[in-house]
Amino acid sequence: MITIDLQSRVPIYLQLENRISELVLLGELEKDQQLPSVRSLAKELGINPNTIQKAYQELEAKGVIYSVGGRGNFIASPENLSTAKRAESLLSLQKALQSARTAGVTVTEAHVAVDTVYGKGGERV
Repeated sequence: MITIDLQSRVPIYLQLENRISELVLLGELEKDQQLPSVRSLAKELGINPNTIQKAYQELEAKGVIYSVGGRGNFIASPENLSTAKRAESLLSLQKALQSARTAGVTVTEAHVAVDTVYGKGGERV
């Protein structure tokens, strides 16, 4: 379920953070579901427990998970992550559109790209 790429230039804690966020958004990790303990996940992945702890702390700071003293870490409301991801995605899209505009991409070409991703109906797919 949770994997890391030791060859990646992305820091391991960030890979863990991204993967757990992805699993929450996909509905594979549900609200109040307990995450593996720091020690067990570190052993399973063969990495330092401090790396797991850092990822968990980052996720908690973003409201993706919450910790209960002596019991472990649990998934918080997926809506917290969904709202943050939407805002992040929109900002990314605006930057990409600005870059495309600077490169000479026309509005019509941008609309074609959006239609290709979203489909002709304009609805989320």
